[in-house]
Amino acid sequence: MTARIEVGDGSPASPRYAVLVGRGLLTDGAAAVHGLLPPGVVRVLIVYPDSMEHRAAPLAAGLRNRGVIVHQALVPDAEAAKTSTVAAQLWQQLGLAGFTRSDAIIGLGGGTVTDLAGFVAATWLRGVAVVQLPTTLLAMVDAAVGGKTGINTAEGKNLVGAFHPPVGVICDLDTLTTLPRADLVAGMAEVVKHGFIRDQRTLDLIAVDPQAACDPTGPVLAELVQRSIEVKAAVVTEDLRESGLREILNYGHTFGHAIEQVEDYRWRHGEAVSVGMVYAAELACLAGLLSEEEVHQHRSILTAVGLPTAYPIAPGVDREARWEVLATAMGRDKKARGSTVRFVVLGGFGQPRRLAGPSEDLLRAAFDRVS
Repeated sequence: MTARIEVGDGSPASPRYAVLVGRGLLTDGAAAVHGLLPPGVVRVLIVYPDSMEHRAAPLAAGLRNRGVIVHQALVPDAEAAKTSTVAAQLWQQLGLAGFTRSDAIIGLGGGTVTDLAGFVAATWLRGVAVVQLPTTLLAMVDAAVGGKTGINTAEGKNLVGAFHPPVGVICDLDTLTTLPRADLVAGMAEVVKHGFIRDQRTLDLIAVDPQAACDPTGPVLAELVQRSIEVKAAVVTEDLRESGLREILNYGHTFGHAIEQVEDYRWRHGEAVSVGMVYAAELACLAGLLSEEEVHQHRSILTAVGLPTAYPIAPGVDREARWEVLATAMGRDKKARGSTVRFVVLGGFGQPRRLAGPSEDLLRAAFDRVS
């Protein structure tokens, strides 16, 4: 059975689109995608990594059979896709192919691919349509939904980007059955995050049976994906451009993004965010907002699904120097205002709030607890 989740209120500030969640939705991907494309689309560019060639080829053939001129762009996997160099290559391809404002881009792959495809769509001719086909858990519950697009720079993750909602998203849960276990587990970090900030039912489902929660063929993960998307849809409908409420979706991301950058993106995003949520919980505890028991519950539920809860300092690495580069990276976080670092923390489960300008001592104490 296919679930249809509406995102946006239909206003110019929050365009309405559907996220479809179910199984077998990409069996005839061309039909599904063609139904989401705006009227008048002549050309599409399918952006995908090598691992999605087996899905890109039939999708392209099916769209051509429907009269669409299809171009394909093979991009690197993981964070290597999210660079200005790759984006420039796609812009060049669009230009040479004569893409106009009435044409479209399709992002087929994980979160880095949907981020890249969305960013290129947002910037080509100041905005063309994009359809997102996320094939990882992380992309389904986070990256592909909400219209946040971006690329990385040497100075930090997602510092260059735009808000550009897709015209539709198709989440075929069958694509998760071939996802490497480590990638599936990493995606669970964003599911758990949505539970922490807004949906107790998500936490309960995971606590009752963590194994079922991570089974891509079962009904529990299907419900978790749908619930996560519903949480994100509600938040971004109210605040598309992260002027207030949407910041709660960054729970765990300030320290998590710093880990990713400092570790040269060798950590999976979800792994880093998992540790980032524990850091935020420890910070809230030190600030008198969370109890020790609630911090323990963070560690317990994340550990139950196989996620890390600590940031180990390798032998031979200078601890002080590592803290300094992490602190510098956090200072560049998108939630920072001026020289003030701002964190999303919890005042209890389901009670997100902001902690602005915590002291250096507090930040360092939280680091000591997670490292």
